[in-house]
Amino acid sequence: MALGPGYREKVLDDLGGTEFDVLVIGGGIVGVGTALDAVSRGLSVALVEARDWASGTSSRSSKLIHGGLRYLEQRDFGLVREALRERGLLLSRLAPHLVRPVRFLYPLRNRIWERAYVGAGVTLYDTMGGARILPWHRQLSRRAALRQAPALRHDALVGAVQYYDAQVDDARYTMMVARTAALYGARVATRTEVTGFLREGVRVTGAAVRDLESGREIAVRARRVVNTTGVWTDGAQKMTGARAAFTVQASKGVHIVVPRDRIPMDTGLITRTEKSVLFVIPWGRHWIVGTTDTPWEKGPDEPVADRADVDYLLEQANTWLRVPLTHDDIEGVYAGLRPLLSGDTDDTTRLSREHTVAEPVPGLVVVAGGKFTTYRVMAEDAVDAAVRGLEENVPASVTERLPIMGAEGFEVLWNDRRRLAAASGLHVARVEHLLRRYGSCVREVLDLVAADPALGEPIPGAADYLKAEAVYAVSHEGALHLEDVLARRTRISIEEWDGGEAAARPVAELIAPFLGWSEDDVADEVDRHVRRVRAERGETAAPLPQPSPSRPSPASAA
Repeated sequence: MALGPGYREKVLDDLGGTEFDVLVIGGGIVGVGTALDAVSRGLSVALVEARDWASGTSSRSSKLIHGGLRYLEQRDFGLVREALRERGLLLSRLAPHLVRPVRFLYPLRNRIWERAYVGAGVTLYDTMGGARILPWHRQLSRRAALRQAPALRHDALVGAVQYYDAQVDDARYTMMVARTAALYGARVATRTEVTGFLREGVRVTGAAVRDLESGREIAVRARRVVNTTGVWTDGAQKMTGARAAFTVQASKGVHIVVPRDRIPMDTGLITRTEKSVLFVIPWGRHWIVGTTDTPWEKGPDEPVADRADVDYLLEQANTWLRVPLTHDDIEGVYAGLRPLLSGDTDDTTRLSREHTVAEPVPGLVVVAGGKFTTYRVMAEDAVDAAVRGLEENVPASVTERLPIMGAEGFEVLWNDRRRLAAASGLHVARVEHLLRRYGSCVREVLDLVAADPALGEPIPGAADYLKAEAVYAVSHEGALHLEDVLARRTRISIEEWDGGEAAARPVAELIAPFLGWSEDDVADEVDRHVRRVRAERGETAAPLPQPSPSRPSPASAA
C-alpha cells in the first residue's frame, strides 16, 4: 500500500463524506496498532495524526523490543510475561524483517550474591517468554566477558550474564503498521489535527479536524472515537469538558549516539544505575547510549536534552568504559517522553508501565500507558472497549496472526539477497540494509533504482542511505516534509555528526518534484530541519517556523 500524496488527498475527501465505525486519534505505535486491529475485524476505520507517524514518543525510544528486566525486580510479572510473548510474536511471525535479536551483557560487580540474584532473574526472564526463540542466557567469567567487550574496564566487573532481547527501528515500524492498516482499508492521514469533538447530546460522535497542509476544516463522524495520543492524552481529554478518567505523567528519556568504533564490543550492555537503567545498544555503525528517567512538566511537543542529561549519560557509561567517552564523541542526541500513568509518587521510575483503557464520556475511549513492545495488546483492549455496545457482533482480534507489510516472503528474499544484488547492480551489503528496512517491499525500492540508476547512489552527506530511499519515503511512506525523511523514514538526523545538515538540501531537492515544492519551499524546509536539530541538541532555543499552509497540495502538484 503506497501512502503517496495522491492517497492522502483522497483520504481527506473520504474523511468528510463517511461515517466510520471507529475514528482513531494519534499516529504513534498504539494509534496505528488500534487502526490495524479495528480494520482487521471488518470495521470501517479512520486515523488522524497531527504531525507525522511516530513523531512523538514512538520515534524516540531505546529501540528495544523487550520484557524489561527491571520490571521483574518490581514484581510486575504479568507485564513482563505479556511483553515477552509479544516479543516472540514479532520476531517469529509478525515482523521478522523489522525486529531482530540483540545480545546483551549484564556485568556483575559481586562474585557470589549478585551472580545468583541476577542469574535467577534472567532464568525467569528466559522461561516466561513461552516457546524458545532466542538463545538461553549464559554465565560468563570476567575473562570471557572481556573477550566480548574489551572496551570495559578490567576492574569494573567480576563476570557477567549474557542474554538476548530484540531491537527495532521504532519509527519505521510504526509507519509500516500504518501502511498495513491502510492496506486493509483504513483511511489514515498525517498533518491532520483534531481541534474539538463532535457531540450529539453527551455522546462523542466524531471530531473536528484541520488539515495542517491546506487549512481545510473537516468534520469526521464516527460511531466510536479512540484517543491514543500518549503524552498528549490530558490535553485531548480536556476537550471533552468532562472529568479525566486518569492522568498521564510524562517522563523524559534522553539518548546519545556515538560511533561504533568508539566502544570496541561485540555485544550490547545493560546495567542498573541509581536513577534509571544504562543501555549501550548496537545500532548499525553506531551505539545508542541511554537512558534518563526524569519528570517532565513542560509541554509535550518538543522535549529537549539539556547538558545535565548528556553529562549524566557520559558519567554512567564511563563508569564501565576503559577509554571514557567525551562530548566530542557524540554524533546525535534525542529526547523522548514516556506516557506513564500518574500515581501517588513523584518518582517516575516507579510509575506503572501497565496500560489503562477507559470511556470518560459515551462514545470516546481513551487508552494510555504501556510500552512499545505491548502496543498490540493495548490496541486490542482499546478496540474491545470501543466496540462494546455496538449493535452487531464484532469479531475478536486477529492481529496476533497478521504479519506487518514486508514480512511475507522476507526470509526467501533474504536467502536470495546475492541474486538481488547482482540483478540490481548494488553491493550485497546494501541489499541487506534495504531488506532489513523494507522486507519484501524492497522490490518497490529496487524498481525505483531500475527506472533511474542515479537513485542507486548514496545520499550526499548520509552515505548509509540511497537516494531511492528518500524518494520512496515520499512516494510510498507518507513523508510530507524534509523532517519526516531525515528524522523518521531514515535516522540521518541522529546518525550523522552534523544532524543531517549536509544531506538536507540534496534530499529536499530530490523530493521537491513529488511534493510540488518551489525553490523557496526547499530553502524553508532545509532551514526548518537545521533549526530543529540544533534546538533538540540544545544549541539554540529559537522558535521553529511552521510549514506554510499556502503551498499547493502535493497531489495537485505531482
